[in-house]
This record gives sequence, C-alpha cells and structure tokens, in this order.
Amino acid sequence: MVTRHVGVYPGTFDPVTGGHTDIIRRARRLVDHLIIAVAVNAGKGPMFGVDDRIDMVAKETAAFNQDGGCTVEVRPFETLLVHVARDCGAQVIIRGLRAVSDFDYEFQMCGMNARIEPNVETLFLMASERQQFVSSRFVKEIARLGGDAASFVSPAVHERLMRRIEAERKAGTHKDQIGAPA
Repeated sequence: MVTRHVGVYPGTFDPVTGGHTDIIRRARRLVDHLIIAVAVNAGKGPMFGVDDRIDMVAKETAAFNQDGGCTVEVRPFETLLVHVARDCGAQVIIRGLRAVSDFDYEFQMCGMNARIEPNVETLFLMASERQQFVSSRFVKEIARLGGDAASFVSPAVHERLMRRIEAERKAGTHKDQIGAPA
C-alpha cells in the first residue's frame, strides 16, 4: 500500500508574493499533495477578497500541476488550521519563516496546534535568501506609495495590485501612509 503524504500551507496571500511561491515550490518536494489554504481573515482587512486571493494563488501555482509531481490544490478556510489539516488528511502544516521575529509567533502557534491536534506536525521552511524580507504587507505599502513592487510578485499579480490601488484612489479609500490601517 502506498502512503500519500498531504501537507497544508496556510496564509492570507494578500497578495501572493515570490516568497510564497518559493515556499510552495520547495514544499512540493516534501509531500505528494499540497493544499494551499487561503485564510478568509476578514478581521485583517485584506486588500483583496478571498475569491480574488484564491484565484491569484491558483493561477500562480497552475503550472505546478503540469509536471507530474506533487499536486497542488487551493482552497479557503475560516476555521482552526489544525482542523483543516485533520479534515483533509494532512500529516503536516508547512510554515515559512523569514526572520527570527517570525519564529517566536510560529513557535507558540506550533505548540498550540500540537496540543489541539497531536497527529499533525508543523514543518518550518526558512525563506530563501532572496525572499527573506518580502511580505505581502510591504509589497502593498511599496505599491501604494508609488514604489516599484514588481520584483516581489509575478507580472500578473503586479497588474492586479496596481489596478486595485488605482480603484482605491478613484474611490477615495487609498491609504497613502506607511502604517496606515489597510
């Protein structure tokens, strides 16, 4: 009997960055099926709705399903992550770490998840050297303030990001200060 290894890579993906796709690419070497769980996270005030974020992630990862390796599935979630992992038969939650500051939060979350669902492990992947400083929040701030965010996201995501910012400007909801609520 062949055992299928399933992993879950969660996030808000608002928007999906090169750092996210790097972790996805590397996580595919570790599991047979990777579920990218897009958090609804309405409380975080995401720039993009969950359907837009799912669509962006699905388009960014579509080519991964063409190579005959690990399959990638994108789906939303708005419950406890460990329940998502358990319900889809995942043995592992994959988390990306950029810096030491990420570790403290992730370490605490890992401990809580292990208490709730001891049969699901958490695996940390360090961000690649070129991606260690990239975050969705910074990408949005750079773009909103007129900087060039194109090197942090794919061309398709960059185009959507700039269209959204232009729509915010036209609607008068554009945030033009670093640290302004999103």
